[in-house]
Amino acid sequence: HVQLVESGGGSVQAGGSLRLSCQASGNILGTNCMAWFRQAPGRAREGVAVIRTRDSSTWIADSLKGRFTNSQDNAKNSVYLQMNTLTPEDTATYYCAARPFCGVIPRDSSAYNYWGQGTQVTVS
Repeated sequence: HVQLVESGGGSVQAGGSLRLSCQASGNILGTNCMAWFRQAPGRAREGVAVIRTRDSSTWIADSLKGRFTNSQDNAKNSVYLQMNTLTPEDTATYYCAARPFCGVIPRDSSAYNYWGQGTQVTVS
């Protein structure tokens, strides 16, 4: 089993930045693919970013490229989501997710086995 714990959420003014962290524990073999999703009230969960930990290949949603970047620190079993130039439309609960297999990087939430509890990001 894999446990994922997100941190770094909070409230920020438009134009500001936040860095989310997700630390994995337990069976780290289950975290070859680590993703960020977000869900705003009344909206479907959407993919934000994915990183394939064995080679650091990444995917970022087209609408977020240039503002969001994801990275990893294998020594800490952690991935990060750097969010810049935030807008109120970025307000959502952000979730970290993981799955053991990561060939073609999956972008759909249904592909992921493990989930964190979520961290709230509010942009005003």
